[in-house]
Amino acid sequence: MKTLNLYKLIILFFAVTMISSCVKDDDYDVPNIVVVEPDLGDTPVITVNNIASAWEQEQGNVTFETEQYLEGYVVSNDEFGNFFEEIIIQDNLENPTTGIRVLIDESPLFTRFEIGRKIYINLQDLTVGISNGVLTLGIGGGTYIEAIPAPRLENDVILRSAEVATIVPLEINLSDLPSLNEDEDAFRLTNRLVKINNVQFNRNDVLGDNPLTYAGEQSDEFDGERSLESCDSGSTIVFSTSTFADFKSVTMPSGRGSVTGILTKNFFGDTFNFVINDVTGVNLDNEDRCDPDFFSCTTPSGGGATFYEDDFESYGDFSDAESAGWTNVNVSGGNTEWELGNFSNSNYAQISGFTSGEDEINVWLVSPSIDMDNTTGEELLFDVQSNYDNGNILTVLFSSDFSGDVTAATWQSLDAAIPNGPSGGFGDFETVGPINISCLDGSINIAFLYEGSDPSATTRYHVDNFTVTGN
Repeated sequence: MKTLNLYKLIILFFAVTMISSCVKDDDYDVPNIVVVEPDLGDTPVITVNNIASAWEQEQGNVTFETEQYLEGYVVSNDEFGNFFEEIIIQDNLENPTTGIRVLIDESPLFTRFEIGRKIYINLQDLTVGISNGVLTLGIGGGTYIEAIPAPRLENDVILRSAEVATIVPLEINLSDLPSLNEDEDAFRLTNRLVKINNVQFNRNDVLGDNPLTYAGEQSDEFDGERSLESCDSGSTIVFSTSTFADFKSVTMPSGRGSVTGILTKNFFGDTFNFVINDVTGVNLDNEDRCDPDFFSCTTPSGGGATFYEDDFESYGDFSDAESAGWTNVNVSGGNTEWELGNFSNSNYAQISGFTSGEDEINVWLVSPSIDMDNTTGEELLFDVQSNYDNGNILTVLFSSDFSGDVTAATWQSLDAAIPNGPSGGFGDFETVGPINISCLDGSINIAFLYEGSDPSATTRYHVDNFTVTGN
């Protein structure tokens, strides 16, 4: 046993000696990680703006047949899982005019293409087009753009410049986006690192006993989609987080402030989305929120029986509901109105601005008069199903002086937490309430106000089991 151990020590000694003797001057070589500025020779170099113009001229996919380089600065980071097999580059370090998404069949990419790194992409045999509503570069696959195969990265398709600089986020206003969404040049606004000031998450997402996470809820299938709203204009945008992001289970902050991330579009390419690289892009630490003032009763409520209800089951179409006292009116001049929906032999009130073509959608559904003089401790409850959700655009109000003209009445908002739904399908009916309305007297009307814009805010709502209880 001692002989064997001695033999092992001798072998180890010679092994260490041999390894050490291969190193000059008793020093170990460190792999060269210094990036040398690439020599592009006389090869033409173009900008992202040039590529965008090429697509605009063709109004279709463009494949580059000759060698030329696209230059740009990386603004995305896949280290935390919110981006996958893609990098986003823009044309300038600050005040960018446009950006482009580059699809690459490899992950991770941040170790080579970090934020602020200037890169050159050899465009020969690559194709540019619009995919998911944004300018995209990759391999042409018919009408689709596919990812650049990983082996091509090793053949100098993407060259790293020695320049790594600080990206200055472009400050934008949410109020500009709905109208720009209709602009033919709207794709130029995406794929840029932007900063939005004076915003907050919708109160229904972050206030209360169970605030939402970024993308860790049971209903989050591919992405967690939350409503980010401007305190300046009230405009909203979908704040999207991948369910594969490392921070998906982090609870969202309840304050207001600024967010920094990539302006992009949803999977269907029909509305703007906002995506962060990581949670450091969210700076909502001002607890002074800008929520609207809600009417609030402080008198005791609850414990009563139903004295007014409508489940819409007795109506053949919505004109029957109007004959029963419901008011259904579009005050913005469009054709979108509430209608009668049915699923599994159950009726409900339904509305959506999808494909309406209406820039402004303001539609009121007002209940018949409800007498509050013969009861106490009244509460309001109703069920809501939110579907194809791209923003919380339903408000609940009441009036004590409504006489048929919604524009002439005095309305006050009730604190009704409208549930979020999935962006790509139907949600579940959820009960909203009970809402304390016990301090109201006389005759009142409850209203559901739908405020949308096609295609940026077209959430489909189903409302059912409208109920008022009292003692």
